[in-house]
Amino acid sequence: MKCMLAAIRFLTILPVPGRWGTGTDDLAGSVPCFPLVGLLLGGMAGAVAWGLPLVAPPPVAALLVVLALAVFSGCLHLDGLSDTADGLLSSRPRDEMLEIMKDSHVGVMGVIALVAVLLLKFAALSSIPAGDWWPVVFLMPLAGRAAIVVHVALLPCARPDGLAAIFFRRRQGLAAVWAAAILAAVAWVLLEGRGLAVWCASIGVALLLAGYFYRKIGGATGDTLGAVCELVETIPALTLAAWPIQSGR
Repeated sequence: MKCMLAAIRFLTILPVPGRWGTGTDDLAGSVPCFPLVGLLLGGMAGAVAWGLPLVAPPPVAALLVVLALAVFSGCLHLDGLSDTADGLLSSRPRDEMLEIMKDSHVGVMGVIALVAVLLLKFAALSSIPAGDWWPVVFLMPLAGRAAIVVHVALLPCARPDGLAAIFFRRRQGLAAVWAAAILAAVAWVLLEGRGLAVWCASIGVALLLAGYFYRKIGGATGDTLGAVCELVETIPALTLAAWPIQSGR
């Protein structure tokens, strides 16, 4: 329970009373709980995606859903995405990339990455009939948090003095299998064959990004974990935009 509360504290803006989940060991052991937090966020965002089209035009509702996804996580992962883009797209040596990512200022590449990902989510949702949004939006946070666990399991820590280094203290192989299994099960229950397509695309993109990050900086940092979360979070919407639910399962 302490590890779950630590994951909620770290990954969301939801208030957690008391001091439970604030210990270092709690946070270090919270990685297997990330998919559960993804389910929690998916439930919240899915409810928003179900209700908003009833009271707002689809483009407005799609924009508000995208903003809700960002706000529920405190924009934590968007910050990592912008820092990762600034560093990895700078064409600098590895050490300089890591220094750029550590800088709190946002550069041109970071701004472009933020705008591109947010617009991609908006465009993908807008391409799906509003009545079919909720299962797609439910899967988006789950896919993103599962991707984080996969990266923690596969990659070494590229910045031992960083905040995310605590997650690499323990072997997370079983946690990655657990995360992938939860995503597969929920995707199948919600979307059947299309759910399996979402799973394959999400895990495939996560693996490709793991290889890219390893080649560029030799592992993962807190910023790259945020980046993979945001990028993989777009995959369910993109998959269902290409293979609409209403055409039959």
